[in-house]
Amino acid sequence: MASASGTSGLTRRRGAGGTTTDDPDTPRVSSPVPKKETDQRSPETGYETSGANGHKIAFDPRDISESAERNKQPKLTLMEEILLLGLKDKQGYLSFWNDNISYALRGCIVIELAFRGRISMQKDSSRRRFPLADRVIEVVDETLTGEVLLDEALKMMKSSEKMSVSSWIDLMSGETWNLMKIGYQLKQVRERLAKGLVDKGILRTEKRNFLLFDMATHPVADGGAKDELRRRVRTVLTQRTVVLAPTPFLPEEMEFRYLRTIAMLCAAYAANVLENALVTLTHEARERAFAQVDELLAEYSQWPFGKRAGGTGAAIGANLDAVTREEVNGAKEKELQLEVVAACLSVFTRLDSLL
Repeated sequence: MASASGTSGLTRRRGAGGTTTDDPDTPRVSSPVPKKETDQRSPETGYETSGANGHKIAFDPRDISESAERNKQPKLTLMEEILLLGLKDKQGYLSFWNDNISYALRGCIVIELAFRGRISMQKDSSRRRFPLADRVIEVVDETLTGEVLLDEALKMMKSSEKMSVSSWIDLMSGETWNLMKIGYQLKQVRERLAKGLVDKGILRTEKRNFLLFDMATHPVADGGAKDELRRRVRTVLTQRTVVLAPTPFLPEEMEFRYLRTIAMLCAAYAANVLENALVTLTHEARERAFAQVDELLAEYSQWPFGKRAGGTGAAIGANLDAVTREEVNGAKEKELQLEVVAACLSVFTRLDSLL
């Protein structure tokens, strides 16, 4: 495909109660302030009885709602999955020749925020006059996710002017000549993601000497996560009927399980790390897998999602179109969020690796 320039003017390579006081002149104990019926400063405390000793245990209802939301989210973010696929298991670092992964990771941040319902396309019928990547996105839910990079990006989007999908990926990647917007660049994304995976017990940190300097590396400490990720990649790209079994990394309660997996595959393809999950396949099987993901990227980088004329798709993943349509039809109120996902994938088609 030919290169395209983003809205920033750059040509992108295919390659983002009572009160107290310390004042000594005031009494140490003040009269309690009557609580108004409309006082909503703190949620009502709930109590439950422990079966062991019959004692009542206090809990904050907000904790329960937050826990329920966490149970619907994957253990790893989309960015962490891409980084994990790219890391060498024992050496703990990415290929020095990979120019695409930084840009793809910024795109994954936008996709993850959309999947979590924090951002969506601006609801304006005139947006359809513009290419997907040039449509403006907006914050629709300011609730923090608990993931540092996602929350940092969310705050930036909330406090700034509304911009297009490609503009945000460009700015967070630092691909801009506008000095007034250079502050939007997200720095050290790969290292921060790696440290997050260390905190989750999946990687560990070591120091490795590279001739003239020492560098922190992050070898795999718990191979279960990466093995599950590789299995999921091979399942989608080699099986005629794709069935994604529930795992801690892909909970059964999670929304858009198949769409998320397809987005992960397309992002890994754009980031030049997909081959790392296919090394056990024969040469012919790898070629078919790459052809399949290329077709998936073409189908899901448009909105609405769907097969394009001339697509094959019969031999591998024959049920993917049906299961993803079911996911979309079951969340009609979230179509503007899924449109953002399609827009990010359309940006990925412009990277050098896919030419």
